[in-house]
Amino acid sequence: MGNIALLIAWIIDIYMFVLIARIVIEMIQSFSRSFSPPKWFYIIAEPIFAVTDPPVKLLRRIIPTMPLGNIRLDISVIVLFFILSILRALVTLLPF
Repeated sequence: MGNIALLIAWIIDIYMFVLIARIVIEMIQSFSRSFSPPKWFYIIAEPIFAVTDPPVKLLRRIIPTMPLGNIRLDISVIVLFFILSILRALVTLLPF
């Protein structure tokens, strides 16, 4: 794996960590309805959502939510994580 492929893989890794942070933030918001975050929380969360929103919103338009009884499961973030994992695996195979 060359330097360029290593850099691309590193960027994908960082983006995947940011995506995990988004998942954690969304879980906190959905499971704790009475959670009133402090200002520092918004300072951290805003860039995370700004970076991850475009691909997540695109996938939400393409992939419908899955009905599970009385709730609907949004799998767009999981699909994006899966796509990034495959992309990272392909990048590591690049010779440059």
